[in-house]
Amino acid sequence: MNFRLVCKFLSIVSLLIGITMTFSLPWAFPALGHRTSEAAVGFETAGFQSLVISIGVCFICWGALSYYARTAKGELFRKEAMAVVGLSWVLATVLGGLPFVMSGTARSLSVRLFEAPDHPPQVFNQNVEPITTLQFRLVTILIDAHAVGVSKEQLVAADEGDKLIDAFNELKALPEWSDALIAPEEEPAPGDRFDHYRIRPIKMNLADALFESQSGFSTTGATVIANLEDPVLVPHCILFWRSSTHLLGGLGIIVLFVVVLGQGSAGKALMHNEMPGPSKEGAHSRMQQTAWYFTAIYLALNAVLTVILWLLGMTVFDALCHAFGTMATGGFSTFNDSLGHFYKADPYTGFWIEYVVIVFMVLAGMNFMLLYFLVVKRRLIALWKDVEWRTYMAVLGIATALVIAFGMSYGDFRSNPDQTVWSEASDALRYGLFQVVSIMTTTGYGTHDFDGWNSFGRGVLFLLMFVGGCAGSTGGGLKVIRHILFHKILYLQIEKAYHPSVIRPLRLGGKPVDDPDLQQNILVYFGLILVLFVFSWMAIITLEPDATWGTSQVHIEHKLIDSATSVAATLNNIGPGLGVIGATQNYSNFTWWTKLLFVWLMMLGRLEIFAVAVLFVPSFWRSR
Repeated sequence: MNFRLVCKFLSIVSLLIGITMTFSLPWAFPALGHRTSEAAVGFETAGFQSLVISIGVCFICWGALSYYARTAKGELFRKEAMAVVGLSWVLATVLGGLPFVMSGTARSLSVRLFEAPDHPPQVFNQNVEPITTLQFRLVTILIDAHAVGVSKEQLVAADEGDKLIDAFNELKALPEWSDALIAPEEEPAPGDRFDHYRIRPIKMNLADALFESQSGFSTTGATVIANLEDPVLVPHCILFWRSSTHLLGGLGIIVLFVVVLGQGSAGKALMHNEMPGPSKEGAHSRMQQTAWYFTAIYLALNAVLTVILWLLGMTVFDALCHAFGTMATGGFSTFNDSLGHFYKADPYTGFWIEYVVIVFMVLAGMNFMLLYFLVVKRRLIALWKDVEWRTYMAVLGIATALVIAFGMSYGDFRSNPDQTVWSEASDALRYGLFQVVSIMTTTGYGTHDFDGWNSFGRGVLFLLMFVGGCAGSTGGGLKVIRHILFHKILYLQIEKAYHPSVIRPLRLGGKPVDDPDLQQNILVYFGLILVLFVFSWMAIITLEPDATWGTSQVHIEHKLIDSATSVAATLNNIGPGLGVIGATQNYSNFTWWTKLLFVWLMMLGRLEIFAVAVLFVPSFWRSR
């Protein structure tokens, strides 16, 4: 292994991440950082300082690695290219997580409530004694108020007396509750909450930061942050950096620095390992020029979507963040309700925002070389000739029709008993189409709580997690082309069972596939996905405590399904799953070791296993 040459490329990754972080700094200033005038806060000191320090660390890594690699010689072969790609994502995860930890970004409140007072609540993820009905009501009010809390006057008015205040003091006197509850004027806080009764938020630890960072770079979109809308808990500049990780990870960090710096013959090896899915015909023979095409289309679509979202009423901040999340098929939003926030705020503009995002999610899930032929070459026939694109669109259409049909029969989209059939059908199309496209393209945005859908509808979404976008797209998953090839390989093997003497070549789009190893590679890849899924699922079932699901036996019984969807959602870079990680939930309540397992799964899914798996093989690091 040529370690100095590997470090040379890692230094470039450190520099790229540090430079990208600088674009988040201006959002700490009030003139730029506010999403709306109502959310106005002062200069975000903690967020700004954490970004500056993180940028400094990136530049230090760049300098140290560059110094070590100053005498690097030799050519970048396949082994070194795989090491560069795998280690680049490890390095990016660590560097990208620094701002979350150092800014004191909060992930959730320290108290969880369940169905009723007789179910013990959790304080700092630990079960405590059941509380009284009055105390349960008090804590419910505080949780609904998020980290801002409520004033004394509001508590008195809520109970027409001082009973809720007495309940607060009783809980505050208990050792297990003393740190979780904050009395008025007990600690310094912004003016909107200084004299309020509050629940203490939990700051992100190292595991949380690595999870959020890898989720961004791998374009998974899973999050541990429960409240994105409070700038005191999550500064705007940190939110922008969070979405910027999608921008970097969308086409891959390696592709970006191949474009910017040009790596000659090394470019081919890097691109091959960064985008290891089955290749498409028509890719340019020069890897750097191919990377230019991909990146130009990617950035152009980001710019176009940003302008459209801005014209539809989003602020520049929100338009940029949601464009990054859409075109990278990541799904990080700046609101707790994801894109559903805009429909709640204004149904007319929210309606158009959702359909615009649907169109761009479909584009993001397509092979970018097809987009190149469509936009630059104006070869519309290239779309129809492409078997993967036809299959991709067919799966989207069939899945949407099934979700809508079964959803309407079960009343999943009925908002009220008096709703007309046409109104329900319109909502069914909007919600069903959006969620099917969002899940299959691995974007993970949400406009409806699909965790409350019928079992068939949720089952369809679960299966779509294993489909993904097209090869050469920013989408994750197994990729549509692999499913097509897998189906054809199975057919050939079945035919061979009763016609062993017949030799029939594997064909794609009517043409024989020249790669003799492709059949084996496809079968091995599906086998590895199955093994990873099963072992990770069993690990979570075994190691994750039942307390993650609360104290209700009804919720604990969902552990098998929730654990399976959490593995599928992270391994396939989806984001949301079912149950405790559903559309309205997040990953904050998992233990730190499970979060680190998810980090590993997200990286494996993004790099399609091999570039990460080889890092754990001792012989890989030995000299030739």
